Amino acid sequence: MSLFRECSALRVLRSAAVILSEDTRHSGKLLHHYNIKTPLLSYHKFNESQREQAVLKRLKQGEIVALISDAGTPGISDPGMELAKLCVDENIPVIPIPGPSALVTALSASGLEIDEFTFVGFLPKHAGLRRERLTVSANEMTTQIFYVPPHKLQQFLEETSLHFGGTRRCVIAREMTKMHEEFWRGTLAEAKEMFSSHRPKGEITLLIEGKKKSMVETPSECQLEDELRDLISSGQSLSTVERQLVGRQYIHLH
Repeated sequence: MSLFRECSALRVLRSAAVILSEDTRHSGKLLHHYNIKTPLLSYHKFNESQREQAVLKRLKQGEIVALISDAGTPGISDPGMELAKLCVDENIPVIPIPGPSALVTALSASGLEIDEFTFVGFLPKHAGLRRERLTVSANEMTTQIFYVPPHKLQQFLEETSLHFGGTRRCVIAREMTKMHEEFWRGTLAEAKEMFSSHRPKGEITLLIEGKKKSMVETPSECQLEDELRDLISSGQSLSTVERQLVGRQYIHLH
């Protein structure tokens, strides 16, 4: 954080009537370090919908309310988006104080194409919704950026290898700007093997290169299964379907 941004953030935190915090324990350490006495109020994904109207009321009364998150930018895969929308609807100023952003930090050092990119964030918990999102991302030509909890990394690599194909390049960034910062680079297949027995610590930002424009990619298993299902549904026989798919990838029809 630059000196200007740090001074701006400290000034806001000191002048606010209350600080909304994703985790008051972590934020309390920060405030103690800078000798800031502003009261904290918990504001996270489990209570933000209950807090919004009370916070809105205080803002309408002219109070300054600050919102901070644990490690990232409020509203970007963190609490704050709905509150910002409410404030905009009520013509209440929303003033950002720029700071560290995992997606931009990882993107800038990734070595992948960054003229255009798609920020996906955390994938849905429901398997069906995850498949839908990954199917869309696998066909995008822009770099895809995901947030991945460390305990779900192996599952993520299994699923993305299936949808994107194992040859797609990826970058796994973790602990950025900290002592144990790490950027791992390779293909999805290599990542799947590398992290099969090794679970890294810290939140992960994972980038996958976009689909190549000038190159025909080997279809993934999921893509072949979808095409197979569509062809059979259209009334074609298994032998006809097999002839159509021969040469693209070896398959076994049951």
